[in-house]
Amino acid sequence: MIRWTPGLRAGLIGLAVIAVIGLVAPVFFGEAAQRLTGAARQGASAGHWLGTDALGRDVLARTLVATRLTLLMTLAATAIAGTIGILLGALVWVTGPRVREAGLRLIDLMVSYPAVILALVVAAILGAGPVAAVLAIGVAWSPAFARLTANLAASVAGRDFVATARLLGVPPARLLTRHLLPNIAEPLLVLLSLAFAGTLTALSGLSFLGLGVQPPSYDWGALLNTGLETIYTNPAEAVGPAVAITVTGVLAGFVGDGLAAGANPRTGRRAVPASGPVAREAGDDDGEALLAVRGLTVSLPGGVRLVDGVSFDVHAGEIVGIVGESGSGKSLTAMAVARLLPDGVRSDAATLRLGDLDLTGRADQARLATEIGIVYQDPSSSFNPALRMERQIVEVLRRHLRVPRREARRRAVAALESVGVSRPELRLRQHPHELSGGMRQRAMIASAVLQEPRLLIADEPTTALDVTVQAEVLDLLRGINRDQGTAMVFISHDIGVVGSLCHRVLVMYAGRVVEDLTVDDLRAGRAAHPYTRALLAATPRLTGEGTGELATIPGRPPAPDARPAGCAFAPRCPLALPVCAESEPPTVRTGTGWAACHLLEEAS
Repeated sequence: MIRWTPGLRAGLIGLAVIAVIGLVAPVFFGEAAQRLTGAARQGASAGHWLGTDALGRDVLARTLVATRLTLLMTLAATAIAGTIGILLGALVWVTGPRVREAGLRLIDLMVSYPAVILALVVAAILGAGPVAAVLAIGVAWSPAFARLTANLAASVAGRDFVATARLLGVPPARLLTRHLLPNIAEPLLVLLSLAFAGTLTALSGLSFLGLGVQPPSYDWGALLNTGLETIYTNPAEAVGPAVAITVTGVLAGFVGDGLAAGANPRTGRRAVPASGPVAREAGDDDGEALLAVRGLTVSLPGGVRLVDGVSFDVHAGEIVGIVGESGSGKSLTAMAVARLLPDGVRSDAATLRLGDLDLTGRADQARLATEIGIVYQDPSSSFNPALRMERQIVEVLRRHLRVPRREARRRAVAALESVGVSRPELRLRQHPHELSGGMRQRAMIASAVLQEPRLLIADEPTTALDVTVQAEVLDLLRGINRDQGTAMVFISHDIGVVGSLCHRVLVMYAGRVVEDLTVDDLRAGRAAHPYTRALLAATPRLTGEGTGELATIPGRPPAPDARPAGCAFAPRCPLALPVCAESEPPTVRTGTGWAACHLLEEAS
């Protein structure tokens, strides 16, 4: 809903008055504007408030009549600039990387030339006249729209809801109109108001220079040109068009600011036992795992590996936790499975399979969207703030499963009820900002499980929540796994949270899995790898042993392009051997899993 600020009211009322003048002035003042008299270059008087021009015509009448042509030309030029610029700036972010790079370079080239020079060049090529002036100013102002739109779209294109839309296979045109443009409307509205004022001034400038409107037609710029000839003898002749240009531009700015302030919408499967399956060493794909990952690497364009040789399995009904410090590659591993890596980052794997769906090639988008659900870390960025909840929650059902709108809404209400969202019918009609953080996260979980996916990826879903809501979300995920048998990959930097939810835990460090163990061994402190034991020692405990001072891990993980040749944890490990700095550690079987450590090999 628009907030009716005093500036917006004044702007709309003022522009409405000017628009009415543009409509009626040629009818009521057209004859006076063209009537020739012998009173040439007369000053302001009761009969001629702004005096007369060189042919004795009334300047006020001509200024009023010129309003229509001036406004039409300004609107046309603004529309051309906005259409070209916004489409170019937004399209580069819904196309492929190569087209995007070429589009961004084109925008840079366009912006490098001043708008006035570009307008003069276009006007000189097309010749003098109103059409040429409109096209020249429209093209000249389009780079400003393109650059702002590209910058704004870049910030939105990396949000979780856009990544989800790509996962769902939303076509570029719909991605543009539904997810990108609505979320960058505020600054674009401000730019539209500035562009209206700017194109008005620029068009008047071209007419002033003789490149715009040609006699016998006239606009405010042409009148200003003739008025300046007598600026010292009859200044009123120039005041009329100058005031008209200034007032119209200021009123347009009021409207743009007011609209920008009001544009923001934010002013059943078989259940499995709770104990879970026993951990397995990641070897050859036996065909039994729901998700099989072998030799997964995630690399930057320069070849730097962010994730290096990760292998693991997730069986049906199993919750596998991935834990590690920030930058260890947890989220990248999960996003590589969901095919949602950032642009420019590529993944390779010997095996990457979800059931019978091969994820190493061009996976079926419909199956990918319906068989993998994702719960993101930050509930405030998980939903498109410009859309109501219903349209976002039922996206998969409507697009890929072709469920009728009424049935999709019924399922959405049931899903929200199942995750404990109060008054679900009302929530579907609300925007995301009208829900609390915990409620948004519950709605995200409901959206992720609505199509009954085979695998649910939860990427640090409790990090942005307070501890009370964290516990509620964990109970909710535990119930979904217990009641529906949904397999899950749960990512967290908190080893205590992982230990309370998961059946099996993968510990990652510097882009590699260093240990795979059951949650029972984790809780009992039977970790084998020194890094896992260090994480446990740094985890707060409220009861039992270890309630004193927490241990710390000295140093920091290495940067991806500066990892040592041997074990990446060796510089921080108090038990490191000389061989740890020379060669990668081997995989050693432990009681219920495996760990990659030279120390374990020496002890075996």
